[in-house]
Amino acid sequence: MLAFRYADGVVMAGDRRATAGNVIAHRRVQKVFAADGFSAVAISGTAGIAIELVRLFQTELEHYEKLEGRRLSLVGKANYLAAMVRSHLPMAYQGLVVIPIYCGFDEQERAGRLYSYDVVGGSYEETDYATEGSGGRDARLYLRTAFRPALAEGAAIDLAVAALVAAAEEDIGTGGPDLRREIYPNVVTVSASGFAEVADERVATAARSAMERSS
Repeated sequence: MLAFRYADGVVMAGDRRATAGNVIAHRRVQKVFAADGFSAVAISGTAGIAIELVRLFQTELEHYEKLEGRRLSLVGKANYLAAMVRSHLPMAYQGLVVIPIYCGFDEQERAGRLYSYDVVGGSYEETDYATEGSGGRDARLYLRTAFRPALAEGAAIDLAVAALVAAAEEDIGTGGPDLRREIYPNVVTVSASGFAEVADERVATAARSAMERSS
């Protein structure tokens, strides 16, 4: 999974493969979620625990907004997620690790921002891009050479999919686009207009182009 800043905000993408050891356990797992109307979270690690953490995070943000009549600041949301990751540390010691990436549109600064985390809940704001998961290293290597600041939205979507395709070619735990089964990465954008999912048809077009270039 990966996220990076583009001209209007942040794009986030995740593949759909879940593994159990060296076996493909699921091919259609969702790894990218809306946290609220102006932020998104992607998960890596133990799938069941990670999805439960996301649901709790969504609920807490919604609860805060209802009580206070306003959204928590983006930095506040990032810090709250850090505390939630930290609270899972005893489970991480047992091998049940969850590490997210968080991004959103800062309504005060009028810019996209993104955060990476470590297993003990450390939160780190990234200036350009962040990757995580088994294919994160390969996706980062691709972004290191291909990323450009202030990309237009279309170019950002193409780059996100291309980076996942590159990671899937090197890492067995990362699922590349499956054109035959019509399984494509989850890709979302977060901008001044809020959270938006990129349609499968658009992701499929980007996937075909990326796979043709890499073949």
